[in-house]
Amino acid sequence: MSAKTTYHHGDLRQTLLDEAALLLREEGEQGLSMRRLAARAGVSRTAPYHHFRDKQDLLCAIAAEGFSRFVGILTIDGAELSRDRLARFIRDYLQFAVENAEYYDLMFGSQLWKSPHITAALQAEAHGAFRFYLKQARCWQDQGLVNPELDALRYAQVTWSTLHGLSRLLIDGIYLEPEAMDPVCEQAASMFWRELCAPPQ
Repeated sequence: MSAKTTYHHGDLRQTLLDEAALLLREEGEQGLSMRRLAARAGVSRTAPYHHFRDKQDLLCAIAAEGFSRFVGILTIDGAELSRDRLARFIRDYLQFAVENAEYYDLMFGSQLWKSPHITAALQAEAHGAFRFYLKQARCWQDQGLVNPELDALRYAQVTWSTLHGLSRLLIDGIYLEPEAMDPVCEQAASMFWRELCAPPQ
């Protein structure tokens, strides 16, 4: 399919995002440029600018798509809520972070979040992912599955911070080694589960 046909059918934006994510994984943010992306996608040098204002806009779009996909990892249906399910969730989170380190760094890194040019789309996806995580905990309460007096907001903030901290240690290779992932997941699951199931005071 030619680049012109691809653009006509509206697939070029997604193709560019997919190729940019691959470049990001293979060579890091420094290896990603609009020119290299165009060459990799087999389109003209100007074609990416029809979809992304500049590299910053492209990076924000990649991160936004990452958060959109992240919701699938965060989802735990109340019917399957258990300590073991929490352990699987934690493992999925950490594996995503470690196996997609450049992607994860972009999603949560200061390069985008401290930039005055962060896009509204990225902000919406990122904050939406956290709101989903928080709402899920509140739904468990509504279903009578966890402590009704649990401060769901603090639970969501502390558990996500824990997951992010573990992810950073694994990515950076300090204090945690890959072989420690399973016991760490089990320990974290026990901590999360105790908090969820603590009897009302």
